[in-house]
Amino acid sequence: MTASLSFPRRPAAPFLPMSRAEMEALGWNQCDVVLVTGDAYVDHPSFGMAIVGRLLESQGFKVGIIAQPDWSGPEPFRALGRPRLFFGVTAGNMDSMVNRYTSDRRLRSDDSYTPGGEGGGRPDRAVIVYAQRCREAFRDVPVVIGGIEASLRRIAHFDIWSEKLRRSVLMDAKADLLVFGNAERAIVDIARRTAAGEAPRTMHDIRGSVFVRDAVPDGWRVVDSSDLDAAQPAVKGDKVVVRLPSFEQVRDDQVLYAQASRVLHQESNPLNARPLVQRHGDKEVWVAEPPVPLSTPELDGIYGLPYARGPHPSYGEARIPAWEMIRFSINIVRGCFGGCSFCSITEHEGRIIQSRSADSIVREIEEIRDKTKGFTGTISDLGGPTANMWRLGCREPEVQKVCRRLSCVYPDICKTLGTDHDPLIRLYRAARGVKGVKRVSIGSGVRYDLAVTSPAYVDELVRHHVGGYLKIAPEHTEDGPLSRMMKPGIGSYERFKEMFEAAAAKAGKKLYLIPYFIAAHPGTTDRDMLNLALWLKKNGFRLDQVQTFLPTPMSLATAMYHSGRDPIRPVRRAGEEVFSAKGLRQRRLHKAFLRWHDPENWPMLREALQKMGRADLIGPGQHQLVPRGGQTAGGPRPARSNDLKGRCTTRENRR
Repeated sequence: MTASLSFPRRPAAPFLPMSRAEMEALGWNQCDVVLVTGDAYVDHPSFGMAIVGRLLESQGFKVGIIAQPDWSGPEPFRALGRPRLFFGVTAGNMDSMVNRYTSDRRLRSDDSYTPGGEGGGRPDRAVIVYAQRCREAFRDVPVVIGGIEASLRRIAHFDIWSEKLRRSVLMDAKADLLVFGNAERAIVDIARRTAAGEAPRTMHDIRGSVFVRDAVPDGWRVVDSSDLDAAQPAVKGDKVVVRLPSFEQVRDDQVLYAQASRVLHQESNPLNARPLVQRHGDKEVWVAEPPVPLSTPELDGIYGLPYARGPHPSYGEARIPAWEMIRFSINIVRGCFGGCSFCSITEHEGRIIQSRSADSIVREIEEIRDKTKGFTGTISDLGGPTANMWRLGCREPEVQKVCRRLSCVYPDICKTLGTDHDPLIRLYRAARGVKGVKRVSIGSGVRYDLAVTSPAYVDELVRHHVGGYLKIAPEHTEDGPLSRMMKPGIGSYERFKEMFEAAAAKAGKKLYLIPYFIAAHPGTTDRDMLNLALWLKKNGFRLDQVQTFLPTPMSLATAMYHSGRDPIRPVRRAGEEVFSAKGLRQRRLHKAFLRWHDPENWPMLREALQKMGRADLIGPGQHQLVPRGGQTAGGPRPARSNDLKGRCTTRENRR
């Protein structure tokens, strides 16, 4: 295992250099590491390259940043000269394809991570393009790829944008090494060993890394997962590797693709996961065990690095929307044990919650107060992937070591999961008590099936940390889609709603819940969406912006979408098939059901209701969904907050 991180005090650059002039001002002739990113450079711990850069700087390395380079040729990748150790490449905080295209594969016109919010600042499949340009710029310099785009493409994966199976991104990028998940320890180890003369391409013992071999080395016992009908032996030991169906097999056999997805997710607990190997042609793509979660002191050290806490000065007064959104917010956790099948968080950050200390969080609030321009006393969020998983986790270490559950809360909350929200309540109170802080909002989504276990938390949340509305994510109302999502039934939402409204009444506040929903998720029929639309109307929700399911690489839901099989359960050739809405017209119909109140959707909905034998739902009555031609919609008028704030997006886009 890689050694724990330490954080020696060393002089820090005001900003990591983005030009030769800045390097010269620091007295540098050469960078040790050059980081290439698809995002604008914002020196803040919510931006991955800032974390990696400042961490390497703390270890004594000279780090430069090339942000959003022109990728038409190699020259912009030579801007800082030849790096002494390696290029580190990422697409940025978001997958470049998700960033550039909608779920209907339309080109987006904006990019929140670009100055001015302008679109077109990064290429499609940015990791591959950037890695190739780095190689063209300096052919002998190693290239290490990472970040969410590389992490979610570490094995053969279905790509919705080309509608085909693609190889591991490591093969297509022709990089030396891929790091996935929480890669801080890995990247420090790679830098130290490269500085000592070792080539990254030969580093085959780093957790959270992917590399290429010619063959499985002698001495390893291979467990082959390709035979769906054979019971898999429970082979134990330090020299066991699990063989996934090869790229060629999953490309040609959708059921084997579902099996590979299931095995990947079962081997995701870093306390018991085994390495994986997947044949690509004549090469073996080797996926090492996931990284061990960072300890609280390590996480505190990372968030305590000397960030400038703002965009690089070269951007002048240009507005960077992603920075504007997070500049007064604080990330208190990593990871999520929810295991939602459509979500990329667990594949990237893992299911074991990593929590910062209360002291570290309070110090960051003080830094925001003292250093961040425009602070008026409001902290916009204390959260992360979810609002209320801070310091939650398994209470039984011996159970956790052997656990292979895909979710700690589905189908029910695990009996060994700690759900005590009292520490979080104390954190909220400490945050509110910081001098100069007038208000602390909670902007991250609340996991309501956990919140209902703590009435005191719901009361504290409502009384002090909710303004007009609170966002939560039931995702659907029907059991069929919810079972494929690994989400609790709508009854759990109803219980939370009762507690929320009671706490609001007690506090004398008028508050609203804003639920998120997903259209066209695998396992969702037209009738499921109709029932959801009727529920929305009955409860007075007129959603503003909604989102159709987007099959992102490596998620369980994407495997369902592509294969028609459910990898949450054992995969069998003769097993139950999962329906997915794939045609553009049907996907738009599912989305239209979420916006039942929009007159532009009424013709499509009328036609669908006629075909479904539900013409009784066409008319002006409150029990009917859409009016006849020339009529207006009936039913209760919802509160304005629901009109303006009801949003439904994929989990990846919410981060």
